[in-house]
Amino acid sequence: MVDVVSKNNIQTLHLRCNTSCYCLLVFGTTLRVNLDRDAPPGCKFFSVKCSRNVLYTITPTPNETSHSSPMPLSGNTVLHISTKPNFHFDLNYKEELTIWFYKEDKAYMDWAEIRIAPLELSLDVDADRDGVVEKNNPNKASWKWGPDGHGAVVLVNCDRERYVYYRKPDCQLKDEKQNHITLKDCATMLLRINGPELLVAGYKLVMHISERDSEYIRVYRDETEDEDYITKSKAPEFIRKYIYDYPLVLSSEVLSQELPQLERAPQLKFYVEGLRFPDKDFDGLVTINLSLMRRLGQDGPDMPVFTDKVVFRVSPWIMTPNTLEPEEVFVCSTSDNAFLKEIKDLVDRSGHQLKTVEKRKNRGDRWIQEEIELGYVDSPYHRFPVVLDSPRDEKPDDYPYHGIVGPDFGYVKRDADRDAVSSLDSFCNLKVSPPVTVNGKKYPLGRMLIGVAFPKTTNGRNMTQVVQDFLWAQKVQEPVALYADWLVISHIDQFMTFVPAPDRKVVKNNKDEIDCIDWNRDVLKKELGLDEEDIIDLPILFKLVTKDNDERAVAYYPNMVCFNSSFGF
Repeated sequence: MVDVVSKNNIQTLHLRCNTSCYCLLVFGTTLRVNLDRDAPPGCKFFSVKCSRNVLYTITPTPNETSHSSPMPLSGNTVLHISTKPNFHFDLNYKEELTIWFYKEDKAYMDWAEIRIAPLELSLDVDADRDGVVEKNNPNKASWKWGPDGHGAVVLVNCDRERYVYYRKPDCQLKDEKQNHITLKDCATMLLRINGPELLVAGYKLVMHISERDSEYIRVYRDETEDEDYITKSKAPEFIRKYIYDYPLVLSSEVLSQELPQLERAPQLKFYVEGLRFPDKDFDGLVTINLSLMRRLGQDGPDMPVFTDKVVFRVSPWIMTPNTLEPEEVFVCSTSDNAFLKEIKDLVDRSGHQLKTVEKRKNRGDRWIQEEIELGYVDSPYHRFPVVLDSPRDEKPDDYPYHGIVGPDFGYVKRDADRDAVSSLDSFCNLKVSPPVTVNGKKYPLGRMLIGVAFPKTTNGRNMTQVVQDFLWAQKVQEPVALYADWLVISHIDQFMTFVPAPDRKVVKNNKDEIDCIDWNRDVLKKELGLDEEDIIDLPILFKLVTKDNDERAVAYYPNMVCFNSSFGF
């Protein structure tokens, strides 16, 4: 019998004399045996012999060069046992190490034997972000931003692969049977195994996640390459439709699960599904663990003797700048057909597609830009657009979900208390700059711009906090706060926007003598690294009005439409 205690990748073994113990030893780990503690009473000497693929060291290092001859116990003699790296596993050859114990006169006393089953075990992900799941990447258990960074990425499965009017996004469904279409939105994870066809008795493999992380990911297993599945796949169709191809392994209801032992299976394939975007209470990082467990005694608890882990970052929602070449232009149909005709002519000249939100869907509200903001999620294995739905909940409120979301088009929304929502929560009050470099720090995806109340104002209007928290948590487009509460309709697009400019940077600002615009001009220079010559001034008409006992400005040129090389006012 043997007791096993694990600390990191070191297993401490408690031996029993006159007994052979069986042990699984994962490549890269070490068995530790305290010989003074486990030797029989009266023992003063020991010797060691091992098979060809077993390695060991003794501390303190003995003076004897031959370990097959008796060596003295030091009072704290420790045997460290490992295996040769990456040797060819032979089912017909057993690895073992034998220890003999001797009395003070070096007369033989007893023996103990460790029979070792070497096991190569690796939980693998695409840690170098090249689209391939590499084997045992040394950086798989950590995460670093940037082109020289590392760490796997998983997407939030927030699209809707099958259209049903009231169907939720895929990530919000529970107990849903997964198929290959849905799983293309999931990250691949492999468990690579090289060793005995079946684990030594008393051992098992368990995959597990924390209760916290279970709110943000789910894990499925691919059974399509299992022999049982292949046999079932030959069954008639009326039987095949009940076969569960991708069973759920881990979720908020299943934090750990023992993995099946499949004979002659060099690897098991898993799919990881993201459920929530980063937010104030979630930094985007999740960890999946794989533990080799051994039962201590017949009725004892299961003890992890080896644990491997991988770290994923949930892809942030990335806002798309209006300076990129568009694919579609959304516009609401209203009673003002002249406007619709003019915008259609402009879009046609630009060579793009116009998507019209009909009156029955927009319910008389023409401001589609106030209701939605378009972005996307990205990873080495997949990318798709995601619409961010405003909490303003005006008349076209249902349209973003029922009119845009579908296969490979996702949806996200942050709900706020109705009383907390103001005009600053319209997404005309949310912009993103083109790529900028500020004081040596690069923002390759630009920086978000949000309109807020003037700093230190106690009674000003602000974008609701849940939306601000969400935007800040995405990290890759660090927001910049602009003063917008001086406007009656407090939207930053009423005094600034971005346009492509080949020989200069890309911010445009409206010329006016109002101090509020000059204050925002200074913020843009500081936070986006702009110079005065990067700003194009346009004459825009504002009128000061009194509302709620406060004097604010109404913009008479509320917005500009930019289709890369074409502009509309």
